[in-house]
Amino acid sequence: MTTSKLSASELRCHVDAASLGFTNTTELKHLPLPWIGQERAEQATRFGLTMGQRDYNLFVLGEVGSGRSTLISQMMRSEAAKRPTPPDLCYLYNHDSPEHPRAMRLPAGEGRLLRQLMGQLAKHLQSDIPKRLSEAAFKAESDHLSSQHKMEEDRAFAALTAFADARNFSLTREQGNMVFTLRDPQGQPLTTGKAMTLTAQQRVEIDSNEEALRNEISRYLEQNRAREHSLNESLATLKRQAIKPMLEHELQAIRNALRKQIKDSLKLGSYLEQVQHDMLENLELFQPGEDEEDVRLEALLEVLSRLRVNVAVDNHELKGAPVILEDNPLFRNLFGSIEYESDGDMLTTDFSRIRAGSLVKAHGGFLMLHLRDLLADESVWEKLRRYLRSGRLQIEEPSMMYAPIAAVSLQPDPIDVDVKIVLIASVEEYYAVQEGDPEFARRFRCKVDFADTFKATPESFNASAIFVAHTCDRLGLLHFSAAAVATLIEASHREAEDQVRQSAIFGHSEALVMESSASAHSRGATLVESQDVYAAMQARVYRHSYPQQRLQETIVDGERLLDVTGEKVAQLNGLTVIDLGDYQFGFPVRVTASTYAGHEGLLNIEREVKLSGPIHDKGVLILHSYLSALFAHIAPLALDAAIVFEQEYSGVEGDSASCAELYALLSSLSGLPLKQGIAVTGAVNQHGEMLPVGGINEKIEGYFRSCELLGLDGQQGVLIPARNRRHLMLDPSVVQAVAQGQFHIYTADLASDGIELLTGASFGTLQGQDYPADSLLGMAQKTLQTYRKFCDVPRPLKVARRLSKLHAEAKPHHPRGR
Repeated sequence: MTTSKLSASELRCHVDAASLGFTNTTELKHLPLPWIGQERAEQATRFGLTMGQRDYNLFVLGEVGSGRSTLISQMMRSEAAKRPTPPDLCYLYNHDSPEHPRAMRLPAGEGRLLRQLMGQLAKHLQSDIPKRLSEAAFKAESDHLSSQHKMEEDRAFAALTAFADARNFSLTREQGNMVFTLRDPQGQPLTTGKAMTLTAQQRVEIDSNEEALRNEISRYLEQNRAREHSLNESLATLKRQAIKPMLEHELQAIRNALRKQIKDSLKLGSYLEQVQHDMLENLELFQPGEDEEDVRLEALLEVLSRLRVNVAVDNHELKGAPVILEDNPLFRNLFGSIEYESDGDMLTTDFSRIRAGSLVKAHGGFLMLHLRDLLADESVWEKLRRYLRSGRLQIEEPSMMYAPIAAVSLQPDPIDVDVKIVLIASVEEYYAVQEGDPEFARRFRCKVDFADTFKATPESFNASAIFVAHTCDRLGLLHFSAAAVATLIEASHREAEDQVRQSAIFGHSEALVMESSASAHSRGATLVESQDVYAAMQARVYRHSYPQQRLQETIVDGERLLDVTGEKVAQLNGLTVIDLGDYQFGFPVRVTASTYAGHEGLLNIEREVKLSGPIHDKGVLILHSYLSALFAHIAPLALDAAIVFEQEYSGVEGDSASCAELYALLSSLSGLPLKQGIAVTGAVNQHGEMLPVGGINEKIEGYFRSCELLGLDGQQGVLIPARNRRHLMLDPSVVQAVAQGQFHIYTADLASDGIELLTGASFGTLQGQDYPADSLLGMAQKTLQTYRKFCDVPRPLKVARRLSKLHAEAKPHHPRGR
């Protein structure tokens, strides 16, 4: 028999506080926070962040709490500080096509400078243009043009008057209208009575003269309109000539205030030329008029509003490249939006209402997103896919297509956006994207894989202590003594279920740091000690262990059957783990088996009633294969067997009980009783080797609690696979019981070794065609041979039952009630 009994020192690893090299964590808070156990992820992150080519975005996968977001954001800020500050992004009014606002990038800080300069320009124009147009020189030139126009108009009217006089018409102007009156030869207005005395020829002559006068008046009015138009053009030209130098000076000052070497310098020059043309074309709005002053002011404000500058991205305070952690990637937050306001039955907007999103703001830097957030909104996912494909982004408002009323829409210029995206995901989500959307996945060529455990070394202990120091300093907690840090490190070994590896899920360690500090604070200490860490761990167990307590109470009350003393055939205690998500604990369960003559083979009752998972079913099939191999020399086996987890109603999954199920079957076949005080866990392969299982500490502790409640007699213990030895990080109470000889931990490499411990009999080795008669397999072989002989004998009763069944099936079926 090759089973071994472990000593108390082998049941958990111990970290020596003196070897850590510090007294308390205040000595370490000045040290930089390292990537504890994540050398591979650190190297991949640095490669991805510094790679300048497209499609080398980072896909970060790992468990929640592994520090992936914290560590990567820390490196993102470090790399961003080495990069140049990206330019501002501005949106300007497009005079040629107002529905397509101009996008323009200016050096960092010059966006708000341009906005300030254009605002000053609007104020200057509003005050200086009326002053310039009121100057004496301008007034004299304007009056000169008006007087020339007046003289030409008077000469033309005098000629028209003479034309009318020659035809006996008097001509006057009344309120802008031409009024002519027919006169008699004496120069008096022709009365109705005198008109009645006119001959027909005179009437014809008068009508002809009137027609000629009307034509002449029309020609005069047309010429006068042309003269007025010419006057207006001359006055407008005069105004432009008077204002243009001032305007050119103002715009040149704006050009000079901005750096000349900018990417969009041509676009800026074109924009300022359009501003100049627009202002010169609307100079009449700057002068008060005689009528409709409100209309003029409204039009003037509309013209001046075109001078506004919408600084969508303002990097004037930024040092280096931007780093944005977007925790709420809604469409508007991520890609930007266009705001609208209601104007009666119309939604209106303009270029000043364009808002940039996180993606645009992160131009030239880094943007961190969580994959789960993106998958929650299909429109966000599709928009991001399109951006990754083209590298260009157009800000839009997708909801406007569903607006209940008409809307004035904008289509801003699309912009090039250069952003390094860091996508945080779980391992399952990463491979789901790889399979479901390979086009998206190929844009993330840098995989950053965070480990969930790492090898424990003196360096990792020191790094863990630095992590504790930073956590205490950042959260304002009490600092830890070296002994308290050692206890924390031991807790990380327990979480990793490994004596030589630590857990990389530092989110759990951080929670324990906070809870330990609270425990120390409650007792008035100034430093967290080892006892505070233990107290925090016990308090956490107490808060979560009510289901465990209730199940243990059912054992004490006798509701659940559990024997921890004596010996029984075909019955022993298996070990299971119940996982509640936030807490898991071990619990023993009775495994029983029954065998009898037959040809059905091994029956898994859990599987038959659909209470077992695929891994458990696989374990039973492997068990069946191993059992068949043991007795292949007497095949075919005439065996019916059934195994069951007693009082288990919520389902079974996993193969860790297959070794216990094998022992129950062999006990049933051999008739040898099994020690009930020793519980068993472990998987078994087709060669009879015991394989390691998970949750080993919880399983052992759960059984220990049951034995403790029922009464320890010094004979109880557990049998585990030898390959699980390094995974032991048992609770100090179990270690103490083992040290006192009240509880025992046995290990075995082979299933055959374990059953020898449980029965006290040798397992047996095949000698020719038989096992030794006094061995366990020899006794089981004898039983199987008896089953075979029994099955070979005709059984009339069984035949009669079959005939009866066939007869019943042959009867005609009648509906109920007949």
